[in-house]
Amino acid sequence: MQNTQASTLWQMLLAQSKPRGNAPALRSRGQEISYAHLAEQSVAMAAALQAQGIQRGDHIAWLGLNHPLQIALLFACAGMGAIAMPLNYRLAAPELERILRDGQPRLLIHDAAWQELAEGLKRSCAVPLRSFQGLLDDGLKLPAANMSAGQANDAALLVYTSGTTGLPKGAVHTQNNLCRNMAIAGKNAALDATDLIATVLPLFHVGGLCIQTLPALAAGACVSLHERFDAGAALKSFALERPTLTLQVPATMRALIEHADWASTDLSSLRAVWAGSSVLPANLIEAFHARGIPVCNVYGSTETGPFSISLPPAHARTHVGSCGWPASDDVHVKLLDAQQGVGEICIRAPNVAERYWPDIALKDEEGWFHTGDLARQAEDGSYWVVGRAKDMLISGGENIYPAEIENLLAAQPGVIECAVVGVPDSKWGEVVAACVVLATNETQEKAQQALSTALNSQLARYKLPRQWHFMSTLPKTALGKVQKAQLLADLSRSQES
Repeated sequence: MQNTQASTLWQMLLAQSKPRGNAPALRSRGQEISYAHLAEQSVAMAAALQAQGIQRGDHIAWLGLNHPLQIALLFACAGMGAIAMPLNYRLAAPELERILRDGQPRLLIHDAAWQELAEGLKRSCAVPLRSFQGLLDDGLKLPAANMSAGQANDAALLVYTSGTTGLPKGAVHTQNNLCRNMAIAGKNAALDATDLIATVLPLFHVGGLCIQTLPALAAGACVSLHERFDAGAALKSFALERPTLTLQVPATMRALIEHADWASTDLSSLRAVWAGSSVLPANLIEAFHARGIPVCNVYGSTETGPFSISLPPAHARTHVGSCGWPASDDVHVKLLDAQQGVGEICIRAPNVAERYWPDIALKDEEGWFHTGDLARQAEDGSYWVVGRAKDMLISGGENIYPAEIENLLAAQPGVIECAVVGVPDSKWGEVVAACVVLATNETQEKAQQALSTALNSQLARYKLPRQWHFMSTLPKTALGKVQKAQLLADLSRSQES
């Protein structure tokens, strides 16, 4: 493995581009970009930024589909000590406005696909605007930028949480946080320069950016960068490009499995599929295992790097449903306030973000980040997430963890997606309500009967849903996480009317 031990992103890129500059770093949109070319683009973009008055510590927002110039921009910011601020293009304009007003970027950079939205944000937030290509073209005409300003302890990435429990918050990652995360991820995935990584998840989130993409570049590998996820395009890429690794989430795993080309696509080049999720439905995992591909879980969050707990390939089949063990010797995990063996996951590690923007505490006085996720630890030390602390419900004095019920429901035929919440009840305090989106045209009565029968044999009676709600969609954040607070509010309104 050729993973570098650099303490800044620019040092990492130089460590690859100097000795082997002609090696491919990125493939995208029919083009291949070498490590040397990526470094040249980064220097040019930094020169253009400096010409516009961007200084050390300034925030640079970007809005666009996955593109190699986003990677170049990140390295440009790192070299000059500025802070990259990726924006989630799935958000509505008012949501993006709130983030821009909070993050206060000096410049917003956009691609052609999101030009109209970017221009609207320019007017509403008074932020200067440039296109990715325009910035690069300007920089190529300028003298080379000074790329030695960025230091290990400088903030390098400001990435906003998805806001499942409230307004998004900006997690501030230093260059050292990112580099330590790259080293942890590279070791866990056994990355080296011979790897080809298929990146299909968006770079505006730490999953798409930090679990495999940056670690692959640190190892000298090549990244096949997809503009956005498309199940058909991904399967075609797996067959033709022959990637060795890819990162997925439950929604994309389901889309791949349900695609017409799933069974006929040659997936033999993949030595593993890594999945970024606290809880992975067993039926999705088994579908990949049936094709001979181990599914390796990565547990983490926007704040934790996110490579915190991982399930390696050797244990993928024996620990289906587990998120594994601490990903490194310097990743420390504890379960806080454990009751009946279940407690809140707390993480202390070198890849945990330093703070929330602008200067809001992210960790406690001892350096622990409290994730809000509940888990139990098995005798072999592996961790098994059972749900969110705020999701846990208490019915008749018994603790119930929705994830356990959701996993069973998700495995049933005809269930597209589901969510379990606790609703107030005068007798039991709370009872279980199952909210289900069906793929079939069968009546809700028949569906409820079939699902109830399936759960009856696998759950204690107190865990069984007392209410069933069949819906066309579930309310979600822009990253696809179910907004349970909104779901509960919707249920309350429907029951009042």
